[in-house]
Amino acid sequence: MENLERPGQESEMKKKPLIIRENYRGSGKLNHKNALITGGDSGIGRAVAVHFAKEGCNIMFTYVSEHEDAEKTKKLVEAEGVKCSFTSGDLRDITFCKDLIEEFKNKYSTLDILVNNAATQYTVSSLEDIKEEHVRETFDLNIISMILLTKNALPLMKEGGRIINTTSITSYRGHKDLVDYSSTKGAITSFTRSMSAQLASKNILVNAVAPGPIWTPLIPATMDDEMVTTFGEDTPLGRCGQPSEVAPAYVYLASEDSSYMTGQVLHINGGSVIGG
Repeated sequence: MENLERPGQESEMKKKPLIIRENYRGSGKLNHKNALITGGDSGIGRAVAVHFAKEGCNIMFTYVSEHEDAEKTKKLVEAEGVKCSFTSGDLRDITFCKDLIEEFKNKYSTLDILVNNAATQYTVSSLEDIKEEHVRETFDLNIISMILLTKNALPLMKEGGRIINTTSITSYRGHKDLVDYSSTKGAITSFTRSMSAQLASKNILVNAVAPGPIWTPLIPATMDDEMVTTFGEDTPLGRCGQPSEVAPAYVYLASEDSSYMTGQVLHINGGSVIGG
């Protein structure tokens, strides 16, 4: 058991997540694009940042306080010859969200891709034990800040822009130990579909990715020993996934390859068949 403190630092993990395959080769799918990624310091967010960079995209990402992880991600992104910047703060703070968009505007002018990825979770086996402050924190970060950040980001987006939200397999089948988290992920799926309809006339495409069990710092930081030890074993593939196996889906949704797709969810979950 790693016993990481929330939200978890990748630099402190004994078993490191795989961020990118050695044989992944970019092909300029996102050349000269600018992306904002929340929770981009580690895990899926880091993998998305590095994959986008390999496709020629400039990156800005947010994180909470994992400074070493953030510096590592910046180094990986800049190694691909693109621009990278980051800023730490609490996305639940509307002032921070507004300042973040203003900072992005000053550095990159236009926003081509918004990846709403930051999230938190608390595992509780009984609803009777759930804490109100944890419920509010989970909703404030996972969905409310996503809605408000997207609202502030839209003026920077032009025709052809992309919004990609990280939902979850729990949005579709729930999770007995993650009731409030699963509820927020269901809301994210609905938010994705609603915004896709609202923005279709502007040709701003809104889609989502629903990962299954993916090995990220949030897992050892929020789950007990048994859950961590068996994490992902109940999938048809019999293992958890790696961020490197999820990030290419974000590349697809961010590129012209997905030009006739909006309001949809890609399921990267190790073989579980999910309706919707």
